[in-house]
Amino acid sequence: MPDHETTTPTPDLPRRRVVVLSGGVGGARFLHGVARALPADDVTAIVNTGDDLAHWGLSISPDLDTVMYTLADLADEARGWGLLGETFGALEMMRRYGGDAWFSLGDRDLATHLVRTQALAAGATLSEVTRRLCLAVGVPQRVLPMTDGSCRTRIDTADHGALPFQDWFVRLRTAPEARRVWFDGDPPPAPEVIPAIRAADLVLFGPSNPYVSIDPILDRPGVREAIAGKPVVAVSPIVGGQAVKGPLAAMIATIEGEPASAAAVARHYGGLIAGMVVERGDEGAFADDPALRGIRVLATDTIMGDEAGRLRLARETIAFAATV
Repeated sequence: MPDHETTTPTPDLPRRRVVVLSGGVGGARFLHGVARALPADDVTAIVNTGDDLAHWGLSISPDLDTVMYTLADLADEARGWGLLGETFGALEMMRRYGGDAWFSLGDRDLATHLVRTQALAAGATLSEVTRRLCLAVGVPQRVLPMTDGSCRTRIDTADHGALPFQDWFVRLRTAPEARRVWFDGDPPPAPEVIPAIRAADLVLFGPSNPYVSIDPILDRPGVREAIAGKPVVAVSPIVGGQAVKGPLAAMIATIEGEPASAAAVARHYGGLIAGMVVERGDEGAFADDPALRGIRVLATDTIMGDEAGRLRLARETIAFAATV
């Protein structure tokens, strides 16, 4: 079969142990589909913690919480973060007191951060407290932080220098132009991360921002080497030259110096991926670039408008991965 022939997924999924690298809302929603497509024991999520921060004296892990809430069917899908039916009384009172209120924390969401903060202070690792929280809300899949140590994403900007990720993303709403992404701290991966990758039959990169969601995971010592021996398929977060959600399109333009495209994301991942799932109409660029001719491409509908769309995309991706 030619490298770029669009394939039609088979209706029956092979049973495979799958590791999904996830960050952001798109990654969590794709993971939700994978979790519905496969037995729980076959799915492991490795989640970005470069976005983590300390706020109000609490240890907050936004991507871990988004994954947990999404898998537990507790997420506020319309808002894209936090818990469904959330209230913000504590935030409003903090604002009334003149406190730091730029990062929105919901009232029930506070319980997650309080439990995490108390557990970490008592000596638990982030992996241990993540397992405890996931079990409490009924998530049967294995959810792993990329590291139990401190690795914080920094954004180099033209006008504000180096910014912590959440300051750039939430407080400044990504307005400062991103010139470079780097990571403060180089801890090892969490203890279960490398064994999970080695035991996997397939590694999937969700439709997440490669710079701030996937790269922090890949840059943990030994992760790229463990993944390199596996079939790896990425789902494009770029559709028709635009990011489905978030600042990725602008970041590609300022960091890579080229227009945003699924092909630009594939080039960023280099030789690590064997296949890529892209929006219909975006596959042509792969045939035009000699550097991408070894990557197999599935063109389909990558927009996950609802839970049925997540499950469909997950099933198509897993079936396609059997052909790479």
